[in-house]
Amino acid sequence: MSRASLAKKPREVAEMFDGVAERYDLTNDLLSLGQTRLWRRAVAQAVDARPGERVLDLAAGTGTSSLPFQQAGASVVACDFSLGMLEVGRKRNPYLDFVAGDATKLPFRDGTFDAVTISFGLRNVEDTTAALRELHRVTKPGGRLLVCEFSHPTLAPLRTVYLEYLMRALPAIANKVASNPEAYVYLAESIRAWPDQRGLATLIQASGWSKVAWRDLTGGIVTLHRGTA
Repeated sequence: MSRASLAKKPREVAEMFDGVAERYDLTNDLLSLGQTRLWRRAVAQAVDARPGERVLDLAAGTGTSSLPFQQAGASVVACDFSLGMLEVGRKRNPYLDFVAGDATKLPFRDGTFDAVTISFGLRNVEDTTAALRELHRVTKPGGRLLVCEFSHPTLAPLRTVYLEYLMRALPAIANKVASNPEAYVYLAESIRAWPDQRGLATLIQASGWSKVAWRDLTGGIVTLHRGTA
C-alpha cells in the first residue's frame, strides 16, 4: 500500500487523535508490549537536553514524551495539532508549556530552539519534507534534530513476525483496549508504508539537515534519526 493511498487531511488526522487522546498513552504501552518506555528513554538520552536550553517536542500528544526534557532542566514546548491531545495533556501535566501547531507551519520564529524532536508523529504529517524544513527553520544553527519513528526491521524473520503483528494482532488488540480502534488500523498501515532507514535519512538530508545518521532500536522496529542544523 502506498503512502499516497493512506493520505489524510490534517483535520482528519487531528480528529483521529482527538478520539484516542484519553487512553492514548495506556493503549500505546499495551500495544508495544511496554517498549514505548524504553524508546522514550532512548530519545531522552539522544536529545541530551541541558539546563537553559530550549527544546521543541513536536507531536507531543499529552506531553509524556516532553517530561524528560523538562526534568533535565531544559525549557520545553510540547506542540501538537490535536486539540484533544493538548486538552488531556494540560490536565495531566499542567506545568508543561503546551502549544497548538501545524508541523508544516510552526508558530515559532526562526532559530528559536537548541533541539527539536518528534516521536512517532512525522509519519502522520501530510507533507514530511515541509515538516522537516520547518523543524530546520526553527532550530538554531548547530542545533540538534532527533526523529524517533517506526521503521523496517533489519532481520527477515523479525520483519515477517512484525508485519504479521501489525496487520493482524495489533488491530485485534486495539479493538479491545482502544477508544477508537479504527485509528490503530490506519496507524498500522501507515507504519508498513513508511520509508526505511536510508529512505528517511535521505529525506532529512534533502530538507537542509547535515550530519544525518541513524540508530536502530528493537532490531529496527524503531529507529532514531539525528541531524544538525
